[in-house]
Amino acid sequence: MSSELLVIGGGLAGCEAALAAARSGVAVRLVDMKPEQFSPAHHSPHLGELVCSNSLRSDVLTSAVGLLKAEMSLLDSAVMRAARATAVGAGKALAVDREAFAGHLEGQIAAQPLISRETALVDTLPDEVAVLATGPLTAGALADQLAKLTGSNHLHFYDAIAPIVSLESVDMDHAYWGDRYGEPGQGDYLNCPLSREEWAEFYAALTTAEQVPLKDFESPQFFEGCLPIEVMAARGEKTLLFGPMKPVGLEDPATGKRPHAVVQLRKENAAGSVLNLVGFQTKLTYPAQDAVFRKIPALAGAEFVRWGSIHRNTFLDAPRVLDPHQRLIAAPHLFVAGQLSGVEGYVESAAMGILCGINAANLLHDRPLLSPPPTCALGGLVRHLRDTTSKSFQPSNVNFGLLPPLEGKVFKRQRGAAQARRALTDFLAWMAEAGLEPAGPLPEVPEEARA
Repeated sequence: MSSELLVIGGGLAGCEAALAAARSGVAVRLVDMKPEQFSPAHHSPHLGELVCSNSLRSDVLTSAVGLLKAEMSLLDSAVMRAARATAVGAGKALAVDREAFAGHLEGQIAAQPLISRETALVDTLPDEVAVLATGPLTAGALADQLAKLTGSNHLHFYDAIAPIVSLESVDMDHAYWGDRYGEPGQGDYLNCPLSREEWAEFYAALTTAEQVPLKDFESPQFFEGCLPIEVMAARGEKTLLFGPMKPVGLEDPATGKRPHAVVQLRKENAAGSVLNLVGFQTKLTYPAQDAVFRKIPALAGAEFVRWGSIHRNTFLDAPRVLDPHQRLIAAPHLFVAGQLSGVEGYVESAAMGILCGINAANLLHDRPLLSPPPTCALGGLVRHLRDTTSKSFQPSNVNFGLLPPLEGKVFKRQRGAAQARRALTDFLAWMAEAGLEPAGPLPEVPEEARA
């Protein structure tokens, strides 16, 4: 068995896997097809490109994704280190300057002497120990080989990207800064209000706008956590008014009143010069986006730096093709990390990359493979990938529903803190038993959830 680990894919999961294995003393060959070739959704030549939002979601420890971030930091996560160093204001969320983030992640890879980089398109499954972190756009010969090896066709869904506008082009006479329930005129989000009449016009345009047609072999299966804005709108106007356009807690400081609907914009970079339309991922055609989104008064004359788009995401039927350590049952020398394994989201993908990197190094060193306890966030994700009770496996973000129920009666407002406290206790005990040294200070869990 070769002592070198091959990591295929330079996204978040691939970078985490490579660095985790290198920290364990394993030589790593990190192979990515960029910048020679790009997928339909990628544009940057850098590793760790954030294709969709620049947000890593809630940074509150008593939320499931906040807890997962804490566990990753204890495992010396490169993604969390890069995110902290390149964060931009986003209220209780952790958002980053995407270019600076990718640069920081690349710097960590370059600084690790045990990692060598190679630019190539891998179209065959390797015979050596490897981590497949080719992402949700895995296609071509490699996808065909995976389908043949697993004995089943890949499942797939569609992921959509939200538009971006330049700050200087937003009409500030129809916009105001403010976080939900925050001080008027202050905060990390730029709010674009709509009156009842303006909302009616916008909703009518949105629900009748032209969408990108699907190909004959494609089916409109979307991930529930990232539904296109027009798909949500088709479920009824209240879906948006209780969702991404909810005005609650966002009173207009100019009037002191709550608007009928609000579109929130979030900073895409540290300078705040470009803004993302929060929750406005879309599969509308570009001309339709131009017509519909300009119905928002503050964006009537806006410069759209990037239009929304759609791409196919591919993932494995994890409960039936992966073992408890995210290895292909039919080829146990191959670990599968990131969204290809059946998790959803930046943070979740990176977390699985760390675990695969640690276990790939353990396999090469002839050490036992590790499984985190099911009571922690990382263990909850593994538990989801092992759930054979569902006949139709679907990717999932981390959530407390993936963890075993708390024992005894716990009041609702205290459940997040109770979940975090139990998880971190068990997680640290697991790390100690596995001989893993926690990186950085131990997080403090508040008594009550404030997510």
